[in-house]
Amino acid sequence: MTGLIDKYRSWFALKNVPGVGSVLFKRLITAFESPQGVFNASDHELKGIKGMGPRILQGIHRNRTHCPGDEIRAIERCGFKIAVLTDPHYPELLLHIPDPPPILTYLGTLDNIPPCIAIVGSRQATAYGIDTAFKLGRKLAVRGFQIVSGMAMGIDTSAHKGALQAGGRTLAILGCGLKTIYPRENRRLYHEIANNGAVISEFPIHSSPDARHFPMRNRIIAGMSTGTIVVEAAARSGSLITARLTAEYNREVFAVPGSIQSFKSTGTHALLKQGAKLVENELDVIEELGHMVHQEPPSHPIDNPGDTGSHFLKPDKTQEKIFNCLGPYPVHIDTIIETSGLDAGVVTASLLCLELKGVIKQTPGKFFFTVEETP
Repeated sequence: MTGLIDKYRSWFALKNVPGVGSVLFKRLITAFESPQGVFNASDHELKGIKGMGPRILQGIHRNRTHCPGDEIRAIERCGFKIAVLTDPHYPELLLHIPDPPPILTYLGTLDNIPPCIAIVGSRQATAYGIDTAFKLGRKLAVRGFQIVSGMAMGIDTSAHKGALQAGGRTLAILGCGLKTIYPRENRRLYHEIANNGAVISEFPIHSSPDARHFPMRNRIIAGMSTGTIVVEAAARSGSLITARLTAEYNREVFAVPGSIQSFKSTGTHALLKQGAKLVENELDVIEELGHMVHQEPPSHPIDNPGDTGSHFLKPDKTQEKIFNCLGPYPVHIDTIIETSGLDAGVVTASLLCLELKGVIKQTPGKFFFTVEETP
């Protein structure tokens, strides 16, 4: 434990200097190579750094002999790990943004070889959005991408789960400390992600999920990814902050179109009007970013996006007729009965069979929608 404190104490000491934010921290490391180099620098050298004022200079003087060992001990005691700007396992793309977090704590493993793609969207997602995020997470993980998201309910959770089902890597960037699992419903998911990627935070490990943390978290999601896919987002959505930052970092912005009648897609449609690449399936992402994946395509076929799964239905004309009444947006059972012209009992029995085959799903209130076959 003493070795860990010796390795990182100057990093925590510099981070704790009032007024030294992520932008100035990066400037200091660029100029002096390490926090210890900053503490060893003369006042004349330090004053030459943009943003260096008298108050910050005094803070650096005070912290030269400060050893924040308790914080580092707590991190190690919890089984968490540390990555700083100069560590080889620090997320490589994150180094290129103006304000990378100087210190990350994480649970799991970091790997800079597979490229990262972010999938973000609404917490109160529709069944269509949840299903789409899951499929994109799964299929892009199969293709060799690490799926990055924020572990929030809705789109984030579905994207992580899709990657996990594919046996791929996924990274969750938290808006709180690692000791605070938020939302609580994702406790199991938190540990699954840590076992198949990493849960990451720039905040002290006991930090609560404060509202101001989430825009800061979003810059990490955008910064460590080759591109960001927004699945569903209302006009004022945190996901749009992630998309804006992605564009500012000269990374690819993707958006999934939704219903023109759904306010939860107004943000994604705005992105499309602004030039985001439209995503209908994972191939639209592969077309832009596939050159970054250094692995062979999967030996087993990934579902054809145009294949609705109707080949499962050919032996049963009744089920085929009911299936053709459905689409990606939920339809109420009364509408299905009316559209198909079939008896209510026949429709109910056929819907159950289609659910068991995995080609449709039901949402609360007796609404049904189509899904693709899982490979």
